[in-house]
Amino acid sequence: MTERMVVIGAGEAGARAAVALRENGFAGTITVVGDEHHLPYERPPLSKAVLTGPDEPAPPHILDEARLAAHSVDLLHSTAATAIDRDAHRVALEGRDPLPYDRLLIATGARARRLAVPGASPETVHYLRSFTEALALRRRLAPGHRLIVIGGGFIGLELAAAARARGATATVIEMAPRLLGRAVPAALAALIAARHEAEGVRLVLGATIARIESAAEGRRVVLGNGDTITGDTIIAGVGALPEIALAEAAGLAIDNGIAVDAHLATDDPDIFAAGDCCSFPHALYDGRRIRLEAWRNAQDQGNAVAKAMLGANERYEAVPWFWSDQYDLTLQIAGLSDLATRTVTRDLGDGARIDFHLAADGRLVSASGLGPNGRIARDVRLAEMLIARRARPSASDLADPQIKLKSLMV
Repeated sequence: MTERMVVIGAGEAGARAAVALRENGFAGTITVVGDEHHLPYERPPLSKAVLTGPDEPAPPHILDEARLAAHSVDLLHSTAATAIDRDAHRVALEGRDPLPYDRLLIATGARARRLAVPGASPETVHYLRSFTEALALRRRLAPGHRLIVIGGGFIGLELAAAARARGATATVIEMAPRLLGRAVPAALAALIAARHEAEGVRLVLGATIARIESAAEGRRVVLGNGDTITGDTIIAGVGALPEIALAEAAGLAIDNGIAVDAHLATDDPDIFAAGDCCSFPHALYDGRRIRLEAWRNAQDQGNAVAKAMLGANERYEAVPWFWSDQYDLTLQIAGLSDLATRTVTRDLGDGARIDFHLAADGRLVSASGLGPNGRIARDVRLAEMLIARRARPSASDLADPQIKLKSLMV
């Protein structure tokens, strides 16, 4: 009988799974282990509202004390899990007695990839993964402060936008020839780059970094071509690495994260994984194993894995979804565009557009929207539904803003 559920990780996936276990009828004990001293909180606002709001904020909680009590969830915060004993079904904890489990969820998320160049140290280069780090950055950003951002992905560009909103200057250094190379189609990335430049952000593309130096006038980034960029704060957003140490030490299968099946189960029948730390096969994309670093995926997998831990046999097939807010623009992406061979653009007016990405067989595999949230959100949501249905809408219908996407749900 399953009476004890343990969740390692108090982020989006872990917190959502704990609540979903109770909402799906589980009556036993639920214990969440988290190494931060805060209650579980949302991470997307760290690079957005936490930095730009008018007043210094409290953590944007997912679970507060009242909700934890209402769902009878025990939270062990400020507690690190140090090992998983699969044979004994116990989790070793730092400074506490081992915690027994019947079913275990690993939702340890991801950590910031460190910048590997000479001179990069905790004193010279900062990162953003926690509320504490966000508060420290917020207190630095002020008119005249010079922020250097290394990495032109979602996090880096959101940080640049936040710096400009607070009156600081911002320089973004990106190794690739364009911004957002991994996730965003080139046409939309170019529009976002133009907006940043219009807001006064300096973009340095196709650059390598030789070293980081400390100087009397601040921190200095020395580029591979010998150019130097001087600022007050350097922050790196160069990707993330899945937190797999516990799983790996326990002998669980690893493949670009903790390897789980379509039901989010590991190769141990009593251990599951969800969120940024795991990779899984996705039926919409030819069963290819993928790992997603996205709030929506963590939330959706938290809901799904709770059902799986209770014995449900549903495959996880949610359409990947990403978003970013920069200035008054919202970027929303549904699906994965790397299977696409053709792009069709729908002009929504007022600077808003959606690019639909079609595979060779005409199937809609992704949609990318850019513009004010109210102009794109509904159509991206409808596109997400079409992707889930493996729809093959005509290119002419997709391009015509007079044809409602809802009418294509056949």
